Order: sequence, then structure tokens, then C-alpha cells
Amino acid sequence: MVQLTSGICSRLNEASPSEIEELGAGYTVQLLSIKKVTANSTTAAAIDRYRIIISDGVHFVQAMLATQLNNLVTNEEITKNSVVVIDKLTCNFVGEKRLIIVLDLHVVSREEEKIGNPTNAPSAVAPQDAGVAVSSAPPQAQPHTASHSTPSHPQSSTSNRTGRSIYPIEGLSPYQNNWTIKARVTQKSDVRTWSNQRGEGKLFNVTLMDESGEIRATGFNTVVDALYDRLEEGKVYYISKARVNLAKKKFSNIQNEYELSLERNTEIEECLEASSVPMIKYNFTPLASLEELQKDSICDVIGIVKEVGSLDQITSKAGRTVQKRDLTLVDKSQYSVRLTLWGKQAETFAADDLPVVAFKGVKVGDFGGRSLSMISSSIMTISPDIEDAHFLRGWYDGIGSDKTFQSHSNAMSSAGSSFPGFNREEMRSLHDVKQSQLGMSDKPEFFSTRATVMHIKSENIAYPACPNQGCNKKVTEINDGWRCEKCDKTHPRPEYRYIISLAVADWSGQVWLQGFNDTGVVVFEKSADEVMEMKDRSDSDYIAFMAQATGKTFNFSCRAKQDTYNDQTRVRYGISKISPLDYHEEARYLRDLLMTSPWAQGA
Repeated sequence: MVQLTSGICSRLNEASPSEIEELGAGYTVQLLSIKKVTANSTTAAAIDRYRIIISDGVHFVQAMLATQLNNLVTNEEITKNSVVVIDKLTCNFVGEKRLIIVLDLHVVSREEEKIGNPTNAPSAVAPQDAGVAVSSAPPQAQPHTASHSTPSHPQSSTSNRTGRSIYPIEGLSPYQNNWTIKARVTQKSDVRTWSNQRGEGKLFNVTLMDESGEIRATGFNTVVDALYDRLEEGKVYYISKARVNLAKKKFSNIQNEYELSLERNTEIEECLEASSVPMIKYNFTPLASLEELQKDSICDVIGIVKEVGSLDQITSKAGRTVQKRDLTLVDKSQYSVRLTLWGKQAETFAADDLPVVAFKGVKVGDFGGRSLSMISSSIMTISPDIEDAHFLRGWYDGIGSDKTFQSHSNAMSSAGSSFPGFNREEMRSLHDVKQSQLGMSDKPEFFSTRATVMHIKSENIAYPACPNQGCNKKVTEINDGWRCEKCDKTHPRPEYRYIISLAVADWSGQVWLQGFNDTGVVVFEKSADEVMEMKDRSDSDYIAFMAQATGKTFNFSCRAKQDTYNDQTRVRYGISKISPLDYHEEARYLRDLLMTSPWAQGA
């Protein structure tokens, strides 16, 4: 049976703010309950929150999951009775009530019975050193915007060396009056102006981040003059006396139901002890996966800047002249994509040494298939000091510069977002596919064919992927497991996924087809995990298995699309669907074909 951390629930329920900080982390607990609490907001997009009950086997206490952990629930990585290790938490207070917010955890076991017969931990009053000022106004006196939200987020209890009561961004809400956050400015916009029938004005916004989450803050008119120069990207500040409002989602992609309005009396003080505040958090999407994203969605990407376009000008619908510059990014998925910079970033961008650049919060477009564009809240970091950047730099300098990169040109055609299925009536021979030069036009072209596998490149048929559902990002092996930077988690083992090249042939000729995980499962009739285990166990068994997989015939639905590299253009054939032959179905099709032939009708 799993050993839970004895007495931790009582300690968390009785500790003062400073004592909670000193408790450290690494508590092993069981989740007795996970319940969704959804914002009932009519003016902002609802954000799910999850209330949990944690148990040490003797006592239990209630807590909340930070929203960045919601995917653990939706992906069913944590369920009722899961045993987890809490790696990071904070504690908030409202009046005499406290609420624990779990900021990070990892799963020990999901298949457990309830451990012990825990009871509610002894109640504790809020400690006097919290330094919390709770509004004494009656409910009807609270800000009108609060009536559209869930029960208020509790106030923070964390105190620092200066004696300030520091609130996590995750805990801010319109119910609170006296609070101070300690946050890093991860993005700062230019000053923008407007003019309409109601007058003229100017504004700027910043994105603030701490360990618990992000929030957008905006200043208008005179506040711009007072505060704009006092905030710098990358620096950490104590910020207080700003107004908390419901977020206007059409102006921001920040995952927070609230935003801050900076005012004349807003206090900002630079914090020189900034090590506890994280830098930018990324959730990178491989360039090959951009086709899976919807138009206008927001994503993070990292790539080598392979080409830098010229500085151009366009005229907006409002008649303003805007500078733009296109970059061509490539990454290890062997795809390329065009990303557009605007304004000052377009004017000042210069990179002749093929740098690694990370982009946070860029917008996905469908021009030419798939493209990316910087928006006002996007962040661009050249040569960031992060593991993904170092890995990509090493790969490109080692072998990547010799690779051929596939573009997203019209990968998602206007005819639909899915590939056409196999069509026997429109099957084409491989010779016909080549002679017709399918894929050499601006648009990808689709065809159906029946071919036999002649050879499989067996050197690298799979990669270690994150086991989280929907992630599929490559993981790297570290001392205590396999690390996924996208999910910010370490797993005990990876889930291998196929990425294979097949030489296939029919009566007329031979071509190379590229396939991914679904293709490999059909060809090998085994998961990539099973095949990689065989490879590690016995080279001879693996070689024999590869040989057995050849000689099989399949129906293929394929996409032909041109790819240009070093002024050389070639066509790549990708497998969108593969299926083994169903001989009963094939026989019925031939029978029906014979019955409808002129010979049969005249007999």
C-alpha cells in the first residue's frame, strides 16, 4: 500500500502563512474527491476550477487546483482516490477561512482504494500575521462585476521578508481591496492611441506572471504618462492598488477571468529578489501539428529562423501604413512555416546567423495553408536560455541543416479540413501519380492507390513521446524519468510513437511514403512501445520482424505536396489513411464491376 505523508493535513490546516512556506513540498496525499466549479459569468468566458479533497489517511482538507493543472483532470490523469505528490502549493485566506491552492503535483498511482478512514482536519482560525484586510461592506455593496463570478477567490496569506502580504495572481478577484502581487512583466505593448466620436486617448498593457498564473493589466491616458516608463519587460515588481475587473476576452488571450486596470494611485515598486518568480512559460506546438489547430487559435512555437524576408509596407483598412516582415521557421518535425512580424519588431529584426527564436502567443492563420502572426500580446525571445532551444540548436547544427522541410502551403484546403478517404473508382497507379506531377501545383493534391510495402527504413521508426493524451511531444530522458517540457512534467516512462518511411510499389513503379503513428500500427500490428521493446531486447528479432512487415499490400489515401529546399523542389507523399486489404470487400467490388460492364449487360 502507498505510504501517505502522516499529519500533513492537520499541519496545513493549522500553520501560519510563514509556517506554510517553511513546510516545503513533497507531500504524498490521496485525492478523495475532484469537483468542478464553473464560473457563472455572462460577460467573460467561463473558466473551470476544480475543488479537491486531499487526505493523509487520518484527516482531510479541501483545496483548489490551480487552473494550469486542469488538463490533469480533463485528461483523467488524476481521478477519485488517485495518490499524488504535491510539489508546490500556496494558501489563501478570506476572513477566518483558509483555502489551499495546489500549484504543481505529480501522480504516484491512479488505481487505489480509499486509504484509511479520514475525518475532517481540526478547524483553524486565520492567523493574525496574515496582514489581510477584508472588506466589511455588505454583499450588495460589492462591485457589480463580482455578481457574475463564482464564489470569491480567497485572499493570499504569503508574506515575504519585507512584511508584505503577497497575493498569488490566481487568487485575485473584485471582492478584494488591499492586496499586493509580486509579478514579472513578461510582455509590454507599445503605447497605442485612438480617436473616435467620444474623443481621443492612449493606452498600453502589460502581461504579469507569477508562480500561480498570468493576468493582463492596462493603463489609460494619464496613467500611461505616469507608469509606462516604470515597467520593463523581464523585471519583477510589487504592484498594488489597481482595480480588478472581469476580463474582456476579445482583447486578450490570457487564461484569467479577471484583468487589472492601472490607476493614478497604483503603486509599483521594483523587486530585486526576483528568483522565486518564474520566467516565461511556454507550451510549444511542433510546426508539423499546426494543421491540427483552428484558424485564429493562439499557440507557442520555437524554431530556427531559416529565412528573413524583406521589410515591406501594407496599408490597413483604416488607412494606416504598417511595416511587416516575414520569417521562415523550421523545427525538428521537418516542417516550415511563415511567421509575420509587424511594426517596430519588423523594422528592427535582424538575424544573419540562423538563430533559435521562441514565440509565445502567436496567432494561427490559414493564408497559404497555415501561417503564424505576431499580435499585440505575443512575445518573441531570440536565443532563449531554455532546454528546447539548446536541443533545437544542437539538432540543426548536427543534422537538421541537411534536412528537407515540408511547407504548410495550402495544407488545409478550402474544400475541407480532412483528407479524402480511399476511393477505388479513382485509384491511380504510382506511374500515373508521377507522370501527372501531382503535388507540383500550389495546392496539395490527393490520390488513392494500392501498393505493396517493399522496404521500411528501420533505423529510426519511433520517438519517445509524452504519454499525456493529446500531447505527443518528444520527451527527453533525465535522471529520474522522461521530461516533457510542453506539459512541464516528468514521467516514469515514455510512450513511443511511430514516424516511418515506406518504399511501396505496384505494377507500374515505386515511391516513398511518409507515415505517422496510425500508419505504423496498421503496418506492424503492434504498438510502437512493443516494437521498441523488441529492438532493445534483440537486434536479430527486430530485423526479422521488419522483414516480416514487408510484402504486405495496403490501400492508401495519400497527399502529394511540393517542398523546396536549397532551390531544389521535390514532391513528398504523405499517408493520410491506410487500411489492409479486405478480400471479401474487394471481391464484391469486382463482382459489381463485372455485373455493370457492357459485356455482362449484353449477355
